[in-house]
Amino acid sequence: MRTSTATRQTKETQIHGLLNLDGSGVAKVSTGIGMLDHLITALVAHARLDLELSCQGDLHVDDHHTVEDCALVLGELLCGALGDRAGIRRYGCAYAPLDEALARSVVDLCTRPFASVRLGLQRETLGTLATENLPHFLRSMAFAGRLTLHVDVLKGENDHHKAEAAFKSLALALRGAIEFDPRGGGVSTKGVL
Repeated sequence: MRTSTATRQTKETQIHGLLNLDGSGVAKVSTGIGMLDHLITALVAHARLDLELSCQGDLHVDDHHTVEDCALVLGELLCGALGDRAGIRRYGCAYAPLDEALARSVVDLCTRPFASVRLGLQRETLGTLATENLPHFLRSMAFAGRLTLHVDVLKGENDHHKAEAAFKSLALALRGAIEFDPRGGGVSTKGVL
């Protein structure tokens, strides 16, 4: 099974995570930030992963450390569960609508970290989650997970819908990229990912 565990202990956060890439979409997420829990749960459900993620963060300061560190742990979990990435499809691309919002995500599990994120969010917060931290979450996850990531919200009016569509499109793109290719995956002219 492709699973991994990770723990992060700092003066700002204490996080424990467990990930199964070949799950059924079961999420047990508790970050202390309701909207972040909602978005990670959507990601897990639509990617068909199983994730346990618990965080005790310094939310009396603000949400930044919790958001960033949860992203780092999630990226570390992905990287660990992927192992040498042999046999996977490597690339994934998906669109996801949510009512008037439409998002597109493209991933390459190539071990070269890069992230381009354009969500077009207008509100300052979604619940207690600062919207400026959502692109930071996705970038941090990409770098810790050693993947190339492009996430774009193509249209939409409601920021909740735009954020959720972005996470759902990412879920679908990841789901495609982590699948095994029966013809042999992880194609690279270099011979390794």
